[in-house]
Amino acid sequence: MKNIIFSGVCTALITPFKDGYIDFDSLGRIIDMQIECGIDALVIAGTTGEAATLTEKERLSLFEFAHRRVRGRLPLIFGVGTNDTRQTVRLAKEAERLFADGILVVTPYYNKGTEDGLIKHYLSVADATDVPVILYNVPKRTGVDLGISVIKRLSECERIVAIKEAGDSIDRLTQLAAMGDDLTLYSGNDSQIYACLAVGGAGVISVASNVIPKQIKGICEVYKNDPREALRMQNSLMPFISSLFLETNPAPIKYAMQLMGYSNEELRLPLAPPYESTKRIIRAELEKIESIG
Repeated sequence: MKNIIFSGVCTALITPFKDGYIDFDSLGRIIDMQIECGIDALVIAGTTGEAATLTEKERLSLFEFAHRRVRGRLPLIFGVGTNDTRQTVRLAKEAERLFADGILVVTPYYNKGTEDGLIKHYLSVADATDVPVILYNVPKRTGVDLGISVIKRLSECERIVAIKEAGDSIDRLTQLAAMGDDLTLYSGNDSQIYACLAVGGAGVISVASNVIPKQIKGICEVYKNDPREALRMQNSLMPFISSLFLETNPAPIKYAMQLMGYSNEELRLPLAPPYESTKRIIRAELEKIESIG
């Protein structure tokens, strides 16, 4: 059986900016809040962290800062994926040097690699370090869907330990869960936490837990003893979760974090703050959650 990096909820952290630069003061407060709320792990520089517009130097500064701030209190997973295998390998090696507990490797986007190319990409990354690798399949954003046969082949590699699945298919979650000890399954969608747990997944890499970590963690905790109540909790949060994806992530979650006083809503172009109509919905749904307590 391969080692499991975490079970439960891992927050895919935003990267707060101020006047075009990383706002490390806000990031530190966000990390501290996540730990205080009992979150199980953190992803640094994933999709929600706007990795696509971070320079390599900025990514490494985030990795280093997170390592110093966390001080081993929970697992740190560093996003190293790019559409260039050489750069991804280089970032993976730096992540290992900076004490990553795992690396998240998004399917190479835009290039649209063949099955053979995708396998070679991931194996090149896995062979470059001893850090456990999490595959990250998010076809709506990358334009590439990792096939089940490709994933099975990759699961044979000892260092490829898990997959973050952010597709829309429950059938696919079931197929991935059937790989058992060869590949730990995490939901990449907050809307599918219950479904992922129900088929045997280990948890979620979450966007919503940036702002409501206790509630998202609650679903995973309650599921262990009362699946029916966990489903009720999932359903009760669905209006807020849906509001976070009315526009491209992370614009809505950054606005929600601003409402909670943890950062501003600054993004890097081509992303822009949400429309006022979206903001009204986010505010209303967040107020409902806050009123419940």
